[in-house]
Amino acid sequence: MSDLEVVAVGSALVDRLYALSNLPEPDGGAFVRGETTAFGGVAANVASALARLGRDAGVVSRVGDDADGDRVLADLRERGVDASRVRRGDEPTSYSMILRDPDGERMIVAGGESVPNLRLREGDYEYLRRADVIFTSAYAPDRVTRELAAAHTLPPLVCDLPGPLSELDGRATRPATIDDLAAHCDLLVMNEVSARSYLDAGPRGSIRELRERGVRRAAITRGADGALLFDGAAVTEIDAFEVDVVDTTGAGDAFTAGLIHAWLLEGQPAAEAGRFAAATAACNCTAEGARGGLASASDVRSFLDSR
Repeated sequence: MSDLEVVAVGSALVDRLYALSNLPEPDGGAFVRGETTAFGGVAANVASALARLGRDAGVVSRVGDDADGDRVLADLRERGVDASRVRRGDEPTSYSMILRDPDGERMIVAGGESVPNLRLREGDYEYLRRADVIFTSAYAPDRVTRELAAAHTLPPLVCDLPGPLSELDGRATRPATIDDLAAHCDLLVMNEVSARSYLDAGPRGSIRELRERGVRRAAITRGADGALLFDGAAVTEIDAFEVDVVDTTGAGDAFTAGLIHAWLLEGQPAAEAGRFAAATAACNCTAEGARGGLASASDVRSFLDSR
């Protein structure tokens, strides 16, 4: 197998999508107006988006030896993602339940043990060493992310903190490991919720805190308000694009893939790379599911040319 440009380490799972009458409040309720099954997981989403952008991408993950695992692997292969390092275990394949309201806003509830049982093997390290960039997220098991943070001979590392710390407790990356990742990774990506949970600050305050910690490059996404990019010296504000939103699931993963493609692999300036990433995310919001609207690099450029 030829060398890969990006290897994503972490979750590859089944998404169970529920279109609701509304997102329920605490002690409230909602009505299911439709349900579908798709495929997700932050690592698999980022790898799939990069493959759609024309990059050679692979995944290191774990699924169950069940029908869901068969379908997760088949979907990755159909998208041109190398799944040779996705292992199988006796436990059921991990899943997410995605609850979406008519405006496209959503809540996500995760379950299953296949991803938490992922461990890195020597063959995985050989696989990672052949990549140009490694991606992981805090949803990966703590032992995995801790080893990636400590392995200084690996290619540049991109890390995503996609949710609040409370969501990770007992099943994924611990706060101390996130500290190590932030210190050693080449790009740290967070959203407003995760930044406030981890750093107790809003987007601009989080950038200041990360600068003081010596973080080399960072992105704070703000949904419809765009994103802030930090390149080690300056902060660049990126506007979001207005589109007819069908589903925001996976928008952050598409944004991260766009950043890896344009900022790290192509070396574009922060403003140009951020605009490309925002367009990649906007395109993905126009269809259902975490990968429903993934766009090719030419599609993204056409989208940008029309704006």
